[in-house]
Amino acid sequence: MKDKAVAAGTAHVRTYLGTPTDLAQEAVRDIAAGLKAVLADVFALYIKTKNFHWHMSGRHFRDYHLLLDEQGSQIFAMTDPLAERARRIGGNTLHSVGEIARLTRVADNDAEYVTPEDMLSELREDNLALTARLRAVHAVCDEGNDVATASLLENWIDETERRTWFLFEATRPAFGVNN
Repeated sequence: MKDKAVAAGTAHVRTYLGTPTDLAQEAVRDIAAGLKAVLADVFALYIKTKNFHWHMSGRHFRDYHLLLDEQGSQIFAMTDPLAERARRIGGNTLHSVGEIARLTRVADNDAEYVTPEDMLSELREDNLALTARLRAVHAVCDEGNDVATASLLENWIDETERRTWFLFEATRPAFGVNN
């Protein structure tokens, strides 16, 4: 029977990890939940960005391909600090791809072909939405007096705004056209 429990992932289950913190238990719960949801979105956005990077085509291929590679790396760089911050304050974080799928609000795009402009526009909107989610978790951190998590979020908000700006400018019509 023990082998079945291990195979099902239920062996050695504990409900409390006991990481010490001076934050209130409710603050830890709410902040960790916010970080977990953001982390799910970040993983989904990373995969979507890489998907579009891999499937980019057209006359601006090189520029867009490199832009999305750079943005994908920046997005992926958020994952470990997000997860570790949740653990550091006494919460928990994502456990599986299934949990990412359940928590993310980033829509998949499995289309065989997406135009470069649509790729960039879709990522622009996803990054804009991620900024709003990061701000919402920042507000929870402010309520819980978690200045360290809020500080990390501020940097990620800035990076996400920058990605949104670059994607916006890359999809903007040339000056004088439709202005």
